[in-house]
Amino acid sequence: MSQTEIMLPNRKRRRIAGFSLIELLIVIAIILIILGVALPKLTKSRTFAQEMAAQKAIQTLHTAQTQYYSQYGQYATALSMLGPPTNGNPGPGGAELIDKDLAMGEKGGYKFTLQQTSTGYAINAEPMQFGTSGSHTYYADQSMATHAHSGPEPATPNDPIAGSSQPKQQQAQEK
Repeated sequence: MSQTEIMLPNRKRRRIAGFSLIELLIVIAIILIILGVALPKLTKSRTFAQEMAAQKAIQTLHTAQTQYYSQYGQYATALSMLGPPTNGNPGPGGAELIDKDLAMGEKGGYKFTLQQTSTGYAINAEPMQFGTSGSHTYYADQSMATHAHSGPEPATPNDPIAGSSQPKQQQAQEK
């Protein structure tokens, strides 16, 4: 056997054994491009899902307030009153109408607050990290209409109803 015959199989083995550095860099570049395109859409979808969950939580709070009113003759003045009791059976201090997370005021990237008003109650929902967990704030009261504000400021009854684009005052003027 000549020396060239012995060396030939080694060259073939080296070539088949793996990827070259350039091939690996190209694959990594393609993956980074795909991530660059997909990641913003994924983030936007996640934010939208958290906003929808916040609106559903507000509806849950409306239902709980209605049940609380029918059982105790008044609206709850704090979220903890709608949640599980601290000990013992459900009662006015803990009616067990909502889950523990919502009763503590945080759920799905949003912070919820409940205040007593002269006509009933008001619910505010604000993202814990504006822009990341949500890009809208929400306001609702015993009228059961949910108002959305596109900004970090708290939503008010003058903001448009969620799903519409006109403020409540403009809607009334058009009728």
